[in-house]
Amino acid sequence: QVQLVESGGGLVQPGGSLRLSCAASGFSFSANAMNWYRQSPEKERELVATITSSGEATNYADSVKGRFTISRDNTQNTVYLQMNSLKPEDTAVYYCNFRVWTVNYWGQGTQVTVSS
Repeated sequence: QVQLVESGGGLVQPGGSLRLSCAASGFSFSANAMNWYRQSPEKERELVATITSSGEATNYADSVKGRFTISRDNTQNTVYLQMNSLKPEDTAVYYCNFRVWTVNYWGQGTQVTVSS
């Protein structure tokens, strides 16, 4: 059974940092690219960052480039999202994701709120 469990969200002031984690189980983690998405009530779900199965390549949305870093530990079946210089517009529920052919798998999400 595939499971993706996000953690690390919370309330942070503008300019602050958070590190999200996504613990994966029930599938071959090291064989799959992994993604972080986010969704706020005002916007559609947005792809934030992607990392290849080996971790050698990453890609970011323009809105987070230079501030967020995606990484993974294939020995721990975990993918991370380090978020620095957070802005109020980063407020959203953040989801871990991977896709096999046309099937998307999602975690339950973790809330990130950036506010003073």
